[in-house]
Amino acid sequence: MIAGPLLTLSFSALVLAALAGRRWPRTWLALTVAGSGVALAAALLVLFGTTDWEWRGTVAFGGELPHLRLDGLSAIFLALVGVLGGAGAVYAHEYWSDASHPTSAPRGRAWWSVLVLSMMLVLTIANGLHFLLAWESFAIAAFFLITLDSGARAVRSAGWLYLAASHAGTLALFAFFALLAERTGSWDLGPMRAQAGLQPLFWLAMLGFGVKAGLFPLHVWLPSAHANAPTHVSAIMSGAAIKMGVYGLVRFSGWLPVPVSAAWVLVIVGSLSALLGIAFAFAQGDLKRLLAYCSVENVGIILVGVGGALLAVADGDSPWGRLVLAGALFHVWNHGLFKGLLFFGAGSVLHATGTREMSRLGGLWRRLPWTAASFAIGCLAVAGLPPLNGFVSEWLVYLGLFDAVTSHGATAWAAIFAALMLGSAGALALASFVKAGSMVFLGAPRGRAAAQAHEAGRAMRGAMLLLAALCVGLGLAPTLVWRALARGVAAWHPAWTVAPVPGALQAIGGTQLALAMLLPAVGWFAWRKMHGRTARRALTWDCGFAAPTARMQYSSASFAGIASGWFRWILRPRLTLRRPRGLMPTRAFRLERIPETMLDLVIVPIGGLIMQTASGARRLQHGSLQAYILYVVAGLVALGAMVLGAGIR
Repeated sequence: MIAGPLLTLSFSALVLAALAGRRWPRTWLALTVAGSGVALAAALLVLFGTTDWEWRGTVAFGGELPHLRLDGLSAIFLALVGVLGGAGAVYAHEYWSDASHPTSAPRGRAWWSVLVLSMMLVLTIANGLHFLLAWESFAIAAFFLITLDSGARAVRSAGWLYLAASHAGTLALFAFFALLAERTGSWDLGPMRAQAGLQPLFWLAMLGFGVKAGLFPLHVWLPSAHANAPTHVSAIMSGAAIKMGVYGLVRFSGWLPVPVSAAWVLVIVGSLSALLGIAFAFAQGDLKRLLAYCSVENVGIILVGVGGALLAVADGDSPWGRLVLAGALFHVWNHGLFKGLLFFGAGSVLHATGTREMSRLGGLWRRLPWTAASFAIGCLAVAGLPPLNGFVSEWLVYLGLFDAVTSHGATAWAAIFAALMLGSAGALALASFVKAGSMVFLGAPRGRAAAQAHEAGRAMRGAMLLLAALCVGLGLAPTLVWRALARGVAAWHPAWTVAPVPGALQAIGGTQLALAMLLPAVGWFAWRKMHGRTARRALTWDCGFAAPTARMQYSSASFAGIASGWFRWILRPRLTLRRPRGLMPTRAFRLERIPETMLDLVIVPIGGLIMQTASGARRLQHGSLQAYILYVVAGLVALGAMVLGAGIR
C-alpha cells in the first residue's frame, strides 16, 4: 500500500527538518510543510480507502524495530496533526522569526519538527514500549517549545508545571503498559476485548491519557501552558497535542475490555469538563487563557461521545452509539481547526499590540481586518453555530444522545444528563466568544497599543485563512467526510461497519448550505436598508459626561459578571478593592482575579503537606548509628505485635 512509503517519506522529511532548523529557516519550512503534507496524504488514503497499513521489521543483530499500524482511527488524528503541523510552521516562520527572536527561534524550529514527528509516531506505533518512548519524546519537545521565552518567570513556571503533570501521567501509562505486557506476554498492541481480566487496567489508561487530554480536574497544567507558550505552540498544543490524550482513550477503549463503570465516568466527567471548562473560560480576562479553558470544554464534548459509545456497546450495540462516536471523532477535527484558528488570531493580536488582556484592547477590526474576519469565523465555529463545522459535530453528538433517551433504564438518564450539561455549556460558549470578539475587535481602542495596531503579514494571514476555509468547508459539506468518520468508527468497533451517509447528516448538510447561500442576501438587504436613507448621527448617550472616553466601555470582568456569579462556588474569585474616598476622589478601583482553583486550592496545599511530611521525615536521617538500630528494633516490635494480634484473633 502506498501509505507506507508516504509515511517513510514524511518521517524522513521531519528528521531532516529538525536538523536544518537551527541554520536554514527556509529549508526547515519547506521540509516541515512537505513532511506534514505527505502525512496528511497518507492519512486520507487510509480514510477514503478500504484497507489499513501495517508494518513489522527486525534488524540483523536481533533487536526489534517499532511495529507500525495506520488504520481508520489513527488516520483521523494523523490528518489533524498534518494540517496543524504544516499551518503552524508557516505561521511560526513569521511570528517567531530570527529577526525578533534570534536566540530562541532556531531551537524552536528544531523542537517543532521533533514535536510533529513524535505525535505522528504516537499515532502509528503499535508496541507498548516504543509507544512510551515516542510519548516521552513528545512531552519533552512540548516542554522546550512552551519555554522558548524562558526569560519570563511565568513561562518557566508554566513549563515546569506541564512537565510535572506530563510525567505524572507517564508514570500511570508506564504501569498500564507494563501490566498489559505482563498479562498478555507481549508488548504488542492490538484488539484484546476478549480478555476480560484486562478490564481493571483501563483505569490506569484513563488517568494517564486524561492528564494529557486536559480532562477536568486533571487539567491543572493546561491554562498556564497554553497562555504562556508562543502562540503557534499554543495552537498545536490545543489543537493537536491534547488530542494525543484523547487518542489514547479512544484507542484503548476500543482495544481493551472496558468496565461499564468507566463508561459512566467518561460521560459524567466529560459533561462536567464541558460545563466547568467553559465557565472558567467565560470568567477570564486573558484572551489566550480563555481559549485554553475552552479546550477543556471541547475535550469534555468529545469524551461524552466516547463514553456514550461505550454505553451503547454495553447496551447491545445500540445504533445510536455509532452516531455519538462519529460526532466525537468529527469534533476532534473541528476543534483542532477552529481552536488553531482562534489561537492564530490571538497571536496576531498579541503581535500587533503586545498584550493579551482584553480590557486593554478594542476597536481592532479597523486595523486588523483579516484577523478580525478569521477570528469571527473561529468564534462562530467554536460556539457551535451554523453554518460552520462546530455545529455539525456537536449536533451529531446531540442526535445520538436524543436517540439514547428513547432507550430504557439508566442509559436514558445518562443521555438526558449529558444533553442538559452540553446545552448549558453551549450557551456559555456563545456568551464567552461574544465577549472575546467584542472586547478585542469592537468598540473603541482602550489603549495606545490598540490604537496603533497593525495587521499581520502574509504568512500569518495565510495560515489563518487556510484554517478558516477548512472550518467553512467542513461545515458546508459534512457528507463528504462521512466515509472517513465511518472508517474511524469501524476501526474502534468492527461490528459498526462502514454505513451509508445517515439521513440526519444529509439534512444537516443541506440546511447548512441553504443557510450559507441565504446569509449574503440577508447581509446585502441589511446594508441597503442602512445606507438607503439618510441617518441622523449623534453622540451615544453619555450618562451626563460631556466627553465620554474609551474607559467607559464594558470591561472583561463586567461583561461576564452575572454569569460568573453563578459559578462563584468553584471560580473562587479574589477581589482587590479601593473605594472612593473624600469629596473629590481621584482614585478608585475594583480588581477581580480568578485563580487556578484546582491548582491553587487543591494541588498546591496537598503538595505543601507532602513536602512538610518529607521534611519531617528527613530529620530522622541525622547520621547516628544507634538511632538507626533503634528504628529497626521499633519496626520489628511493631511488626511482631501486629502478627501476634492477628494470631490471637
